[in-house]
Amino acid sequence: MRDVLGLVGSSWSEKSSQQLTAIIVIDDGSPDGTLQVAEQLQKIYGEDRILLRPRAKKLGLGTAYIHGIQHATGNFVIIMDADLSHHPKFIPRFIEKQKEGGYDLVSGTRYRGDGGVYGWDLRRKLISRGANFLTQVLLRPGASDLTGSFRLYKKEVLERLVERCVSKGYVFQMEMIVRARQLGYSVGEVPISFVDRVYGESKLGGNEIVSFVKGLLTLFATT
Repeated sequence: MRDVLGLVGSSWSEKSSQQLTAIIVIDDGSPDGTLQVAEQLQKIYGEDRILLRPRAKKLGLGTAYIHGIQHATGNFVIIMDADLSHHPKFIPRFIEKQKEGGYDLVSGTRYRGDGGVYGWDLRRKLISRGANFLTQVLLRPGASDLTGSFRLYKKEVLERLVERCVSKGYVFQMEMIVRARQLGYSVGEVPISFVDRVYGESKLGGNEIVSFVKGLLTLFATT
């Protein structure tokens, strides 16, 4: 409960309340009570600002994006995890960066400037660094952090990218950046601090790693 409360409370601070129009909650049948908390928040902030779009089961990241886009009404969409791994305090920086350069996409980076990762053990850090290194070598995407998901998109750009991307899991995030470059979209970056799941438990096992490698090689062969 606290993670979503913190997200909403911080997002609608005085600085950002004029810029954020709504929060769309996509919940894939999570057993942690997320939907129930979101329903309580909806009563506080109103149905026009907290949009609940639950799904019966986990259907994948790409379809979650599509589901969310269908209900987004603004010109820009910010995508982030709601467990405070991605802190809402960075949202104004994304908005400012986009305005500065007119970027089609602004991506949060843990590997540039004062960005960083907190709460990971050495194994997890090595896996993330290794994944980004392999991606840089094979795909040359022109961005420093390919596996993160804290991003701001122009809505029409997000719609086109989702239509083009076919990957699943962690590779989906990489493909979004790679396809953006292919299509000539401009990409800006904002350093962020990533805190590993303030509430809940992260899941990164052997199956996810194998799927990532397979997806990366497939992406390399098709780009």
